[in-house]
Formats: sequence, structure tokens, C-alpha cells
Amino acid sequence: MWRSSICFAALTLLLVASASADDVVVLTEENFHQEVGKDRGALVEFYAPWCGHCKKLAPEFEKLGASFKKAKSVLIGKVDCDEHKSLCSKYGISGYPTIQWFPKGSLEPKKYEGARTAETLAEYVNNEGGTNVKIAAVTSNVVVLTPANFNEIVLDEKKDVLVEFYAPWCGHCKSLAPIYEKVATAFNLEEDVVIANLDADAHKDLAEKYGITGFPTLKFFSKNNKGGEDYNGGRDVDDFVTFINEKCGTNRDAKGKLTSKAGIIEDLGSLVKEFMSAKKGEEKKVVFKLLEEEAGKLKGSNARYGKIYMKAAKSCMDKGSDYAKNEILRLDRIIAKSISPNKAEEFTLKKNILSTFA
Repeated sequence: MWRSSICFAALTLLLVASASADDVVVLTEENFHQEVGKDRGALVEFYAPWCGHCKKLAPEFEKLGASFKKAKSVLIGKVDCDEHKSLCSKYGISGYPTIQWFPKGSLEPKKYEGARTAETLAEYVNNEGGTNVKIAAVTSNVVVLTPANFNEIVLDEKKDVLVEFYAPWCGHCKSLAPIYEKVATAFNLEEDVVIANLDADAHKDLAEKYGITGFPTLKFFSKNNKGGEDYNGGRDVDDFVTFINEKCGTNRDAKGKLTSKAGIIEDLGSLVKEFMSAKKGEEKKVVFKLLEEEAGKLKGSNARYGKIYMKAAKSCMDKGSDYAKNEILRLDRIIAKSISPNKAEEFTLKKNILSTFA
């Protein structure tokens, strides 16, 4: 039962928060010779998307890419051989994954034959490239569950919790680790949403309590259903994000940024339109009062959004109808700069709400 073949995709404790696929340079037939064989050495993985061994290597290679991201003398890259067959054929690729080292200024590669962990790959790159990079210590946004904290976290009626029951030996579980980590990172700023996992092999009694018979099994414990419901959706980041947004009322994209719908309260839409079309003076004040009354009825996070609505309405009344449009442009300029995630969220919410006044 514990080594079921129902192992579509899942997680391990070896989650990679700081690493992402973006840290490994995607090489194509168009850019390969612009990036490789120039003024830096390059370690390149030639892979196929359907290859099981490639999926197992992915989180290790991503950790490697994250660690060498700032090393100017070394590139960590990858080539999809299904998409770029001629390029892979040119370099004699006949099996997946194949890892090759291209020395600085050379397109004559050396095949890497060592172990495929981030640590051993880093040691090889350091030796070949003359660098001294260590694998970055990683932290995780996935909450690790045990019998000691399971009830406190999962059964908290103030939280929506997605739990992945996995086994460390499950190959597909390992391959999904970075995907699940990206999901956890995407919702890291949502206080009411928890992305968690449980080693069901180590905690069999708890897994059996929830009817776990294969790996992975994902269950969603909403604020209103602490019995848990099975998650049967897709295993891509976008699939998880869509599911959580629908279930939790959040508005995040796959990178964790707020979408244009964040903060928008549909029930206030008609009053905002009426407010903006009302004539100045007493007529506008009457609609403002109605808007204020409706915003005051909002609960939870919506109450926070309601306050932003009222600030926007007051500014529009005091500064004229062009205020919303001009303020949106100003906020766009600020968001484009390097600001803290919390500030970016604050300004994005304000911009979204102002758009209903513009």
C-alpha cells in the first residue's frame, strides 16, 4: 500500500524555495552560440520533458542554477531536446539527461559522468570553471506537518490548508518538489492560506486516518470543511494557483503577484459608477454616503478593501474626476521600481480599486 504506483507528482522535504527554473538559462537553437563558447564556461543539461530521470534531476539542477546565478564566469543552462533536435544531435546527445561542460571560449564539450546532486555538480563546476561557489542554503515556504502540529495547523478554522501526503522514495514526488514550492511561495503573503506537506511514510497512522492509500494524495482542508476534500486537478503551478484562487477567494498569479482583480468588490461596482456620474455638490455627497454605508458592512479582508474604496472616493470628490487616472499612472511608475513586496501589494490593490473610478 505504501509503495503504490499512484504516484502522479508530489513533494519531498527537500524543497527548493530560493531556486527556480528561471535560474537555469533556457538555451535554444537561436541563442545557444550566443551564450555558450564565449567568455564563460557553461554546464549544460540536455533533457527531454517526458524523461523520468530528467524530472528527478530538475530540482538539483535548479539549486545549482540558483547558487551560480551571480557567478559571472559560469553559465548553468539547459536544452529541451524534443524541441531542439538538431542542436542536440550536433552535440551527440543520444540519452537523457546528458550533462556537458563547455570550457570558456570553446564549443568542444566534455561529458559529465559524476553523481547528479547539486553538491557534486557544484564541485565539478568549481574545478572546471575556477570558481568557489557553494550550494545556497535553502528555505521553504511549505509548512512541514507532523503529528505534533497537524491538528493545530490543518484544523484551524481560520485557515484554508492544502496538504500533500507524500513518500520520500517516490520519484514523481521528488520531481514535483520545486513546483509545489513555487505554489507555496506564490501564496506566502496570504495569511489565511497554508501550503503544507506530510511525510506519510514516516507518519502512517495519521495518513491512514485520512484514507491515504497512494502517493501523492493532495487534500484541501477549507475553513468550512475540515474533513478535507481530494484535490484531483493538474500538477502544474497554474493548476494549483487557479484551484486555490477559486477556493480561497484569493487573486494571485503563478509568481505570487496580485492580479488585476485583487481588491475589487463587485457589490460596490454599481455605486462607484453612480458616484462618478453624479453631479458635484449634494448629489455626489448622497451617493458617497451610500457607498460609505455599504463599505462599512464588509468583513475580513474586504473591510480593508472597503477603506481603500472610500479613500479613493473622497480623493475623487476633492480633487476632481481625473484624480483616479493620474494616480494610477503615478502608482504604475512606483511599482515599476524596486520596492518591497508588501509595498508593491499595497500599491497594486490601490491601483486596482482606483481603476473602477477611472
